[in-house]
Amino acid sequence: MVSPGSIFTDTAAFADEAAWHAAARELRRHRPLLRVEADGWPPFWALTRYDDVMEIERRPEVWLNTRRVFLQPIDQSAAQKASGTDMRMIIQMDDPDHKGYRGLTAAWFRPATLRQTMDSRLRELATRFVDQMAATGGTCDFASEIAKFYPLHVIMSILGVSESDEGRMLRLTQELLGPDDAELQRPGEERDQGLVETILDFFAYFQRLSADRRSTPTEDVASRIANGLVDGEPIGDLEAMSYYVILATAGHDTTSSALAGGLEALIRHPASRRRLQEEPALIPNAVDEMLRWTSPVKQFLRTSTEDYVIHGQTIPTGDQVLLSFAAANYDETVFEEPSRFDIARPNADRHLAFGFGKHFCLGAQLARMELRAFFSELLPRLDDIEIAGECQRVQANIVSGFKHLPVSFRMR
Repeated sequence: MVSPGSIFTDTAAFADEAAWHAAARELRRHRPLLRVEADGWPPFWALTRYDDVMEIERRPEVWLNTRRVFLQPIDQSAAQKASGTDMRMIIQMDDPDHKGYRGLTAAWFRPATLRQTMDSRLRELATRFVDQMAATGGTCDFASEIAKFYPLHVIMSILGVSESDEGRMLRLTQELLGPDDAELQRPGEERDQGLVETILDFFAYFQRLSADRRSTPTEDVASRIANGLVDGEPIGDLEAMSYYVILATAGHDTTSSALAGGLEALIRHPASRRRLQEEPALIPNAVDEMLRWTSPVKQFLRTSTEDYVIHGQTIPTGDQVLLSFAAANYDETVFEEPSRFDIARPNADRHLAFGFGKHFCLGAQLARMELRAFFSELLPRLDDIEIAGECQRVQANIVSGFKHLPVSFRMR
């Protein structure tokens, strides 16, 4: 018999979205707090209801990120520690460190700043990539040819990475976030060793970038990190490298998953697509529904600093709880008919695709702007579109979405 907790540990489970959501629905109804003890994995408790996830997110002083935020096999974590490639990203920090490090770039990602610096640039890039889609002659793999590269180009230009290096950044990101996917993992390496080598390659690349920005600062985000001060002291090399990595990876892979998944939803729901074409003012709300629908970041862990009671069960100090954002975004008590894609859903913006509270995604506004810009450019030019082959999802348990979305289309 398959363990219900396997939907969190089995990376292949995330590639079958319908089966995954069916299993998560049963947990929400009957086992909203689930103890998971799987061979090769650290034990944890899993939460699948929206209100429970929010309860934990609202109490960062009790539930820490510092101990562990990613659910990884025990041997994978051990391999990273042994190799010295354990990262220290801002999503793995708690206050006061979290506040200090987040503050290095927070001003850059504020809505007002983004509107001033990125509005016209995003329109240009959206036009460029829709033009590129049109130039394929009516068929393309939208996920691998368009959705992967549009947000990648956005975040790399913000970081100040050369466009000639974007292919390398894409490959490293896929290897980092999809080490269990045979198509994406580093070729010729064992899984754990491949992941270590990928992190080392990331570090080597960003060490060179950081050295360049320290000697010749520019206005890009990489310069802010390279020359950043926390409590009056320069940030450490590990923290700087980890900062670059989280921005480079989460800054594009999550958005590309939402972009491809959003288009797939519009293809499966042609009436919604036609309505957006007739009522473009609905695009911002539709983008939030796409984010709820796709939930690119599937789950994170938190660690308790005290005995904590939830659903009548005491979670002991030091135990870890998994917050299933993908399950919470389909909670029937919050989202009416959650399995219905509804571009006019009145509370679509209550989704947890970006988390909540102190650890709310730094790039949330940028991601929304990217998606709005792309669909605002694509939909007026799109006459018809349909699925043209087998759609495939990434086998990964942190960030997951379509890796292949073959489509055929006609442009106006």
